[in-house]
Amino acid sequence: MKQVIYHTTISLLTIVLFIVPATGDQIHELRWSDLIKEITLEDPFKILEPDQLSDLAIIARLRQLQAKGDQPSEGAIKEMEESTRRLEEANIDIDGLLAKRTETTELRKQQGAAVREDLDGQQVRMPGYALPLEFTDAKVTQFLLVPWVGACIHTPPPPPNQIVFVTFDEGVEIKGLFSPFWITGEMSVQSATKNLFFVDGSADINVGYTINANQVQPYKK
Repeated sequence: MKQVIYHTTISLLTIVLFIVPATGDQIHELRWSDLIKEITLEDPFKILEPDQLSDLAIIARLRQLQAKGDQPSEGAIKEMEESTRRLEEANIDIDGLLAKRTETTELRKQQGAAVREDLDGQQVRMPGYALPLEFTDAKVTQFLLVPWVGACIHTPPPPPNQIVFVTFDEGVEIKGLFSPFWITGEMSVQSATKNLFFVDGSADINVGYTINANQVQPYKK
């Protein structure tokens, strides 16, 4: 039963919301995906057939092993030679595609950290789970807002553009990490590093956004 409730809660946070065009202090209701700045990624492999993609993967894997100083088996070397022959006969630029593979991987990493500068100074409202950072009179006045239960604690931290640092002077009671909240306030687009404490230690968490909240409410659909 607990597992069903967990997944239901998660799905509520990923419902499709909308962004209203900015006019004055109009509030933007955000999804977590709205915090990601889109970076155009060209797919250099769309020209390849499935069997050609497989051949390229074989070559890439064997080259990585050789670069590490490992000695592939004779069977693996023969397989790479056959893959190379087939691609060359099809006039496929093996070296060029493998170079673009590295470039594409790096662009995907950059997308994980890219923030939307146009959200700076906007009034926003968005849901999430709170990880307490600072307390005042038993109420949480600073916390990290994350998109799923256990993020940064039971699973690795999301990318910076999927973590929001929230300040709330009034403070809010947080009785557990499994209750989602609606956060309303002014968003700032700025990189920061916050120290999150665990039972057995602490970790520095990189964040891409800050919300100076004027309202924190229990999540309701």
